[in-house]
Amino acid sequence: MTSTLERPGGAARAARPARPARQASSGRTRTRSSEGRNGRILTYVSMSILAVFFLFPLVFMFVSSLKPDAQILRDINSPAAFLPTGEISLDNYFGVFDRVPVAQFLFNSILVTVLTVGLGLIVNSLAGFALSRLRWKGRVVVLALIIATLIVPFETIAVPMVYWVNQLPTLVMEGGVLKYDFGWLNTYEVQIVPFIANAFSIFLFAQYFSTIPQSLDEAARIDGASWFTIYRRIIVPLSGPAFATVAILTFLPAWNQYLWPLMVVQKEELRPVMVGMQYFFQLNTAWGEVMAYTSLITLPVLIVFLVFQRAFVSSIAASGVKG
Repeated sequence: MTSTLERPGGAARAARPARPARQASSGRTRTRSSEGRNGRILTYVSMSILAVFFLFPLVFMFVSSLKPDAQILRDINSPAAFLPTGEISLDNYFGVFDRVPVAQFLFNSILVTVLTVGLGLIVNSLAGFALSRLRWKGRVVVLALIIATLIVPFETIAVPMVYWVNQLPTLVMEGGVLKYDFGWLNTYEVQIVPFIANAFSIFLFAQYFSTIPQSLDEAARIDGASWFTIYRRIIVPLSGPAFATVAILTFLPAWNQYLWPLMVVQKEELRPVMVGMQYFFQLNTAWGEVMAYTSLITLPVLIVFLVFQRAFVSSIAASGVKG
C-alpha cells in the first residue's frame, strides 16, 4: 500500500492544512495594524483639539492687539473676539512705544535673562557634575539639602534678601572716579546674581549626568584627563537635552520676574518688561495697548520654546525613563 507522501502530489496535499493557520495569523496582524492606526489617529485628533484649546488665549491676545478698545469690548462675548474683524490697525503698537520705553525694557530683560541663563548653565551643571560623578563624603546630604530648599517659597525670603543685597560691596563710578560702596539696589547684578544658582537645575543636571556610564570617566582618568576635562569633553557633549531643558526652565522665570525687580529697582532705565505692565493700569486702562504690549513680550518666549522644544521633550522623556 502506497503512503500518502509517496503518491504524486502527496506532499502538497499534506501541507494544505497549514494554510488556515497562516490566514488566521495574517488576519490577526491586519487587525493589530488597524487598531494601531486607529489609536494613532485618535491620539493626533486629541492632541490637535488640546493644541487649539491652549492656543485660544494667544489668538485672542494677538487679535485684540489689532483692535481699538471699543471693538474689543463689543466682541468679547462672541466668536468675533478671536477673529480680526472690524477696524484693524497697528495703532496700539505705536501707542505702546509712546507710553513706555519698550526698547529699554526689552534690552534690560534680554540682558538679565541671557546672563542668568548662561551663568546658571555653567554654575548649576558644575554643581550637578560634582554631585553625580565625584565620590566625596556627604554629597548625598548636600544634595538632599539643595532639594529641600525647593519647598521654601520665594516670597518668604524676598524681604531678607533685599536687606542682604543692600549690604553687599560694590564699585560705583562717580565723577569719572571708581569708588568703593555698599548696596546693590538699582543695578543689573541685583537682578542676576541671586538667581544664578538654582536648586531644581542642579537636581536635574545631577539626575541626567548619573545616567551617563561611569566607565567613560574611568577610561578618561586612565588617559590622564582631569575632572574638568571629563566635564568639558565628555559630559557636556552628551548632555545637550539636559542643557536645553534647564535653559528653558531658567529662561521663563528670569523673563517673567516681577516681584523682585519691583522691590529692588526704582530707576526706570533698569526695569524689565514685566514691571512695565503697571504703566498700562493707571487711570483708564487701554486694553488694546495692554494686548499689544503683552504680544511684544510674549514673542521671545515663543521663539525660545520653538527653538528648544525637541531637546526639551527628549530630555523630559529620558529623565522619565532613566531617572
